[in-house]
Amino acid sequence: MKNPVPLAEIWRGEFLESIHTGHVVICDASGNIVQAWGDPDQVILPRSSSKMIQALPLIESGAAKAFGLGVDQLALACASHNSAAIHTDRVSKWLDHLGLSDGDLRCGAHDPKDVEAHHALIRAGEKPCQMHNNCSGKHTGFLTLNKHLGGGSEYIDPDHPVQLAVKDAFEDVTGQTTPGFGIDGCSAPNFATTMHGFARALAFFAAASDDGATVRERAAATLVQAMTAYPELVAGEGRACTELMRAMNGRVALKTGAEAVYAAIIPELKLGVAVKISDGSFRASECAIAAILVKLGVLAPKHPATLKRMNAPIKNCNGITTGYIKPAAALL
Repeated sequence: MKNPVPLAEIWRGEFLESIHTGHVVICDASGNIVQAWGDPDQVILPRSSSKMIQALPLIESGAAKAFGLGVDQLALACASHNSAAIHTDRVSKWLDHLGLSDGDLRCGAHDPKDVEAHHALIRAGEKPCQMHNNCSGKHTGFLTLNKHLGGGSEYIDPDHPVQLAVKDAFEDVTGQTTPGFGIDGCSAPNFATTMHGFARALAFFAAASDDGATVRERAAATLVQAMTAYPELVAGEGRACTELMRAMNGRVALKTGAEAVYAAIIPELKLGVAVKISDGSFRASECAIAAILVKLGVLAPKHPATLKRMNAPIKNCNGITTGYIKPAAALL
């Protein structure tokens, strides 16, 4: 087993103050490793970076077509959203269309990340509901699949038909039998795989096309198109996924995950990129993914969204630049 390698550095003045280590794997359409840093065999939980995989059965089963889901709803099925009105209004209408309500979700409630939505709840004297959960789009996708399959209400149970379908898709696109799962923040199972397996899955999405030979390939292409068509639904204003996808004009689909996992799907290069920062730091995963995308020639190095994460200044309370977060030399 190889050790994690430095991927992002924190500089204060002329001093290297902190180092974030981790693993990166880039795979091609055949599932072969093009380049890697750290250990390709490191087992990880991809967390929310795997939401596009979890959404595959929604399309493959015919559920998305049966319920007339739009491209925006498919993007939400892959989202970790800010709970802004553009997110929760759509989830609410989607649930209504299914004849379901907030109480049918099993993701739990948390305060919106969106400031206006947060303030609106305070002004109304209301508490957040489950639709405010950043995973409510994914869970409404699960409910759609569940209604199509006729399963029981506890769709997050690992042995439920919904999660068994997710597991089947996950093992197929990673090319590996999962060693197990952890329970995600939204209470759904999150299946484990290696860095290589996850990058292989992302490359599968990158190589997928509308005229693919299998239903799964066509479903993967549809989800990538949905994510790149609606970057504001995949995350939200101010978020790295949204800003970096906009910076690349729909050429790349990006998805972050808890504990500093990052996924990139690059159709024009037919490459999948998996990043995992060992200490779970988002500042490091965003810096690393930006550096890799620049290295691969799909992200402009001087774009404001790039500069916000790569070689970004660190300022103190007086607005004085005290240092920078920079990609480690290996990524340059």
